[in-house]
Amino acid sequence: MSSRPISRYPVPELNALPDDIKEKILAVQEKAGFIPNVFLVLAHRPEEFRAFFAYHDALMNKESNLSQADREMIIVATSSDNACHYCVVAHGAVLRIRAKNSLIADQIATNYRKADISPREMAMLDFALKVSNDAQSTNDEDFEKLQAHGFTEEDIWDIAAITALFGLSNRMANFTSMRPNDEFYSMGRGV
Repeated sequence: MSSRPISRYPVPELNALPDDIKEKILAVQEKAGFIPNVFLVLAHRPEEFRAFFAYHDALMNKESNLSQADREMIIVATSSDNACHYCVVAHGAVLRIRAKNSLIADQIATNYRKADISPREMAMLDFALKVSNDAQSTNDEDFEKLQAHGFTEEDIWDIAAITALFGLSNRMANFTSMRPNDEFYSMGRGV
């Protein structure tokens, strides 16, 4: 277990948080068995915590043609490109579980173009990285490529929105020096 702080900013005491935030964090703890550090770090600013997780939940928990594993692939690939240690480790753990594949997160985090993924997933990640790095150059050809793999215009919106939200998340995690929980490293590895 690391003795480094989980953030360069003060982390509030759980019992000092507003009730709605405390309840959300305790629900996550009950489900995961621990409190992911992102919840504690972002709770430093309660209004922003609420806004971030409202948008997060709207994107990540909705019914869509994107599977939960697809969503996590987008997060891991873009977080790797953004050099976000926290998000690669945390969402890599979730990806391993959602994809039921202990290798996939490491492959995508290292170089998704060499990962054992389908042409559909490759097209999705190519688009996500384009949105992350060069959104102004997205065009009809990008939509046509994705539609050829069965993505709808709403799915394409979801790919872009997840990429954009985690661009924010990556930058917040990096500038706060957010440390991944030790528990994430072994999750989904069959250890």
